Amino acid sequence: MSERRRERRRFRPLWALLSLAIVACQSTPVAPPTLDLPTSDATAPALAHWWQQFDDPTLNALIDEALASNLDLRSAMVRVDLARANVLLAQSSLFPSLNLTVDPSRGRSTLAGWQPLPAGFNPVHNDYLVALRASYEVDLWGRYANGTAAARQDLLSTAYARETVRVAIVAETARAYFGLLAADAERALQRETLQAREQTLALQNRLQQAGVIGDFDLQRAQAERAAVLANLAAAERTVGQYETALAAIVGRSPREVYQARIARDASPARLLTAPEIPADLPSDLLERRPDVKQAEAQLAAASLRIDAARAQYFPSLSLTASYGSESAALSKLFSTPALIWGVGASLLQPLIGLKAIDANVKQAEAQLAAASLRIDAARAQYFPSLSLTASYGSESAALSKLFSTPALIWGVGASLLQPLIGLKAIDANVQAETARREAALLTYTQTVQTAFREIRDALIAHRQAREALAAQSERQAKLKSALELAELRYRAGYSGYLEVLDAQRQLLQAQSQHILAARDRRFALIELVKALGGGWRDGMDAAARE
Repeated sequence: MSERRRERRRFRPLWALLSLAIVACQSTPVAPPTLDLPTSDATAPALAHWWQQFDDPTLNALIDEALASNLDLRSAMVRVDLARANVLLAQSSLFPSLNLTVDPSRGRSTLAGWQPLPAGFNPVHNDYLVALRASYEVDLWGRYANGTAAARQDLLSTAYARETVRVAIVAETARAYFGLLAADAERALQRETLQAREQTLALQNRLQQAGVIGDFDLQRAQAERAAVLANLAAAERTVGQYETALAAIVGRSPREVYQARIARDASPARLLTAPEIPADLPSDLLERRPDVKQAEAQLAAASLRIDAARAQYFPSLSLTASYGSESAALSKLFSTPALIWGVGASLLQPLIGLKAIDANVKQAEAQLAAASLRIDAARAQYFPSLSLTASYGSESAALSKLFSTPALIWGVGASLLQPLIGLKAIDANVQAETARREAALLTYTQTVQTAFREIRDALIAHRQAREALAAQSERQAKLKSALELAELRYRAGYSGYLEVLDAQRQLLQAQSQHILAARDRRFALIELVKALGGGWRDGMDAAARE
């Protein structure tokens, strides 16, 4: 039994190395998972500039203004620049670093210590050091390569997020514009109706004064006029709200938002024409939606970071070189005797660890109230800490000479501290990155699910909005004819004025509903285009893909 145990002990290092090699060969899948998707052979039209199909110069100008000045879109662009800088930062780990070190120091040693300095030795000493130091960590296990690839995926994700904002901004601008046109049409309708009611009221006044009608008919006419005035006030309020919203969406200044002057053609005819877009489920929907592409890039980045975290299990090989001069006298700093140089290599294999740093980071992430500040504070513990020190005092082998002049000591200096030990830090990092990938996987699945839900809802709304507009158009035409007949019957004495008022009221309601139906058809068309991924630049950021 003892021999077998000895044999096992001999092979333990080999088994350990074999286990490390197996882990090193593991790779996290980057591609998104295969989901159960509906099938379709339809091909969606090109929708990169879908709003131009309305042939409305005002709409085109407003969307151009929004794409240039909207604050949400500009913030998204800044985040793309930040992600691009992070790629450059990650790439820097793949190349050697070269630093210039200038290190002057001055200090004094004790003359009364346990080991006295030789007689005549100057206790005050200077040291001057100027050197070039180069270092390079060989990326044996792909830690930095995977980190750089993850940063590129983050850049793609941020770029797709910007395009998602772009799609939303275009849709919001068009929606606010058509809402404003509908409000203009409603206001024009109420103004026109008010003129008709005032003419009717004037006629009723004359008839009442002539004794043809009584106070009942006159008061009903006055009430109808007051109702139209209330409707007109509501229409004016709606116009103002749409103007303010549109000025904010296109990114105008606070003064211009307050003034909210939107130059436009308020003709109701702008609401009666709309382009025809094939309402089918496209076969390439996942490629057309920037939010799906964003979730896909986030999943790829999370997968790559797991591989980068696993690489910390294995030895890191660092190469160093230095060349410079060091002298106690500044005048001899660059002389031949002051020349120093060195080359070296180090192989570092992590063995034990403390888990304190990563635990601190996790704990900080859980604190929602001050998450960002605490995460930054915790992560800062990964990096070297620079401490500046100064001392002034006395040192002596004899107590009687402790405060004498020869016992005087002082010094100034600096220290750079890099934490090296910490329990299970690598395991915690791998587990954290694995959890992030699982979260990214769920986000991707949910995003795809949302995309198909939105496209189905948009297709239904688009079809029903067209049918509703056709029905409202027919209703409006029929009620116009009914009002004409009611007026003829009233003039001929076959019916009272109440029948005319009822016909007018129904026609006014139908006209308002027709305006809303025309607006809703455009809203449904906008939501359909948005669900189809219209309005973003497919193939954008080629530099990011490279």
